[in-house]
Amino acid sequence: MKIKEVYSHLNGLEFIQVHKPKLWKEIQDVISKVDAEACKTKVSKEKTMKGALLYSPIEMNKEFDRLLTAKGWNESRVNYWVTKSEKLIRSTLAKAPDDQKKDIESAGETPIFSYNQTDFVKDRLAIEVQFGKYSFVAYDLFVKHMAFYIGNQIDVGIEILPMKTLQSNMSSGVAYYEGEFYNVIRQGRGVPAVPLVLIGIES
Repeated sequence: MKIKEVYSHLNGLEFIQVHKPKLWKEIQDVISKVDAEACKTKVSKEKTMKGALLYSPIEMNKEFDRLLTAKGWNESRVNYWVTKSEKLIRSTLAKAPDDQKKDIESAGETPIFSYNQTDFVKDRLAIEVQFGKYSFVAYDLFVKHMAFYIGNQIDVGIEILPMKTLQSNMSSGVAYYEGEFYNVIRQGRGVPAVPLVLIGIES
């Protein structure tokens, strides 16, 4: 595969290029080693393209998983506690999980355990490879990367998406770069408040 488009939100790409150039090279290298044509294994059952051979999101994810894991990118989790009180949430947001729980209990509320998980994290960069539905990308950009950033686990979140040219040869409903790029731009320059890099890939 190859990188077709890159968008830097809040100087995410510039940060990586200055502070972690080796990791940027590593990401480019992994993308170039994914053989998209070898992942064209899914026989469509959809009415509009019945019988057509499509790119398999499962197979492409497996390839990214194999290549990134081999380079030391590992799963990471951010744990936190939530409750129904807005005041408490605002006051505990930036605290360590144990302190969040303690503060919520001290206020007489019930703490509820929650977490966000990212499959690929290395040296304070997080990567989400997204060949899923539109809603998954919004969750990555506005919740997952944000949680890791606020929790001081990462400096930049990276979202790898298919370009429309690639997505049009996949099952319907898969998110694509141009659409998610638009969604970020229309939020305004400072939203989401986390440095991001959107990468659009094609075969």
